[in-house]
Amino acid sequence: MQSIKFKHTNVIHYDPIHAINSFNRWAVDEMVILNVSRDESLKDTFVKTLNRISTECFVPLAAGGWINDLEYGRTLLLNGADKLVINTYPFVNPAFISTLAQRFGNQCIVVSVDSRLNETGEEVVAIDRGRQMTNMRTVEWARKAESLGAGELFINSLDYDGNRKGYNISLIRSITEAVSIPVIAMGGVFTWKHLAEGIIDAKADAVAAANIFHYTEQSIKKAKRYLLDVGLNFRKL
Repeated sequence: MQSIKFKHTNVIHYDPIHAINSFNRWAVDEMVILNVSRDESLKDTFVKTLNRISTECFVPLAAGGWINDLEYGRTLLLNGADKLVINTYPFVNPAFISTLAQRFGNQCIVVSVDSRLNETGEEVVAIDRGRQMTNMRTVEWARKAESLGAGELFINSLDYDGNRKGYNISLIRSITEAVSIPVIAMGGVFTWKHLAEGIIDAKADAVAAANIFHYTEQSIKKAKRYLLDVGLNFRKL
């Protein structure tokens, strides 16, 4: 799905396996697949999709969406996920991060953090697929998630999602400076330069994007060539 500020504007692929096959050929380093459905009853359908994708995916695969109990997390791992991406439920029940980390290991737990500016201009956490604003500052939740056992943070700015102006550099940098675990930048990429800015300016450990990769032929290879040309050390093509 393509999204702008978390509103789904159109379907990019009706069968995600097509995207997976392309990304494999183009030397992607890791894939993140999220169940963004608002209907929890589709959890089992997502498991089946994940299982299909994992048979074609030859790089680490992180999966998330509606992970609100230990057993469902285990089910995703048994069906091809290498990492679990969690968002809303652990914010409401923070101990869940520790529960998952103790059972599956910190390296397996990616806490996805959606951030949005509030009326006073502060970056705060948004949950429930961006529909509910909270009063917690994003950087505070990042620190807490790390202390509870998160192995990585996946940071997405709702205000930048789909805006084609690049990452929310100030937000991501505030988090990279506040935590010691890897931070993945997401949201707003439209040029390869934006990826470089995520690493050089925001100090992210990894950069992610969605729309640009789906709409650009040989996108991963082109992105890596650019990043290598500007002196960043990436896995060779």
